[in-house]
Amino acid sequence: MKEKIQILAKKYHQDTVAVRRHIHANPELSFKEIRTGKYITEQLDAMGIAYQRMADNGVVALIKGKNPDKNVVALRADIDALPIIEANNVPYKSQNEGIMHACGHDVHTASLLGAARILNELKGDFEGTIKLIFQPAEELLPGGASIMIKEGVLRNPTPTSIFGQHVHPPLETGKIGLRGGMYMASADEIYITITGKGGHGAMPQDCIDPVTIAAQMITALQQVISRQLDQTVPALLTFGSIIANGSTNIIPNEVKIKGTFRCMNEEWRMIAHEKMHKMGVGIVEAMDGKCDFKIIKGYPCLRNDEPLTAKVKDFAIEYLGAENVVDLPLRMTAEDFSYYSQEMPATFYRLGTGNVAKGITSPVHTDTFDIDELALVVGVGLMAWLAIKELGN
Repeated sequence: MKEKIQILAKKYHQDTVAVRRHIHANPELSFKEIRTGKYITEQLDAMGIAYQRMADNGVVALIKGKNPDKNVVALRADIDALPIIEANNVPYKSQNEGIMHACGHDVHTASLLGAARILNELKGDFEGTIKLIFQPAEELLPGGASIMIKEGVLRNPTPTSIFGQHVHPPLETGKIGLRGGMYMASADEIYITITGKGGHGAMPQDCIDPVTIAAQMITALQQVISRQLDQTVPALLTFGSIIANGSTNIIPNEVKIKGTFRCMNEEWRMIAHEKMHKMGVGIVEAMDGKCDFKIIKGYPCLRNDEPLTAKVKDFAIEYLGAENVVDLPLRMTAEDFSYYSQEMPATFYRLGTGNVAKGITSPVHTDTFDIDELALVVGVGLMAWLAIKELGN
């Protein structure tokens, strides 16, 4: 079976590249993936794979082998792009100005379509059912995964496990990386408005200066992480936007602040929310200002099921060789695949897409991100292999 999959992954490589390039050239933002969803269904129609639409632009399909009720495994890919102006000068450069597949979702989708082609061709050789999930809106809250789950993507039939892969430029093409247990952080958005009383910068005694209040609050809030949370729990607090709109001699009426809070423990996450809100509001009010302090709960922590991930590692070593399977560190980034990991045993692994010799090293979420397209051979083949092996074939 391994040799069959490897041969087919190479045989269809150029077709997979063409799919990836089409999707890359036609990116769409979260919740707006209308043409992308249509393109996916056209590809599935050409393969003769039955599907249904879900969460507006999402697609879920089934490939049934022999004895389809024996077991069910799910494979997931995300399909949305980012609001970035692409700087790459390539034939498949984004045709939608200001939108780019800078996080590799074009790779994920092309890989799953390629895996679907192989699995459909081999369905007479394995037992069980493989559910294909093409998910919209990974990049924007509340996350397409949460919507698809609410709409029943994990029912009728219910998978016993689910796999997802993500591009990883620091890892050379041909390799994959994984980590069992806690892997990625939760991600919450913080929006704060501090209202004071503006006036002349030379007469601060007549004002309630929201800028100095903001400075005090931002500095103090870091103590929630450094002094009040369990120091064995990875957590961070970052403020990336502070807008005052005053001037050299103008104290503004208000300051708006935006930030993110990341954590690797759901219990501490909620405790931190309470502590940050209490401290932030308290500091502002103590300095005679008013505070609107909002924390929008985002994606939960992503935990890879340890027994399942141990199996995936063994399967990957069997398929790629031990030298091409590496262990990964914790990441403070977030992924809405975490919603699936809360529902069932899940493994989210990284696909090496970098190639230093070719100069392909740009990280995700940058305007020069690209991949070594040879990575698609692994991206397609490994997904098909993992699904068949997990089905017990």
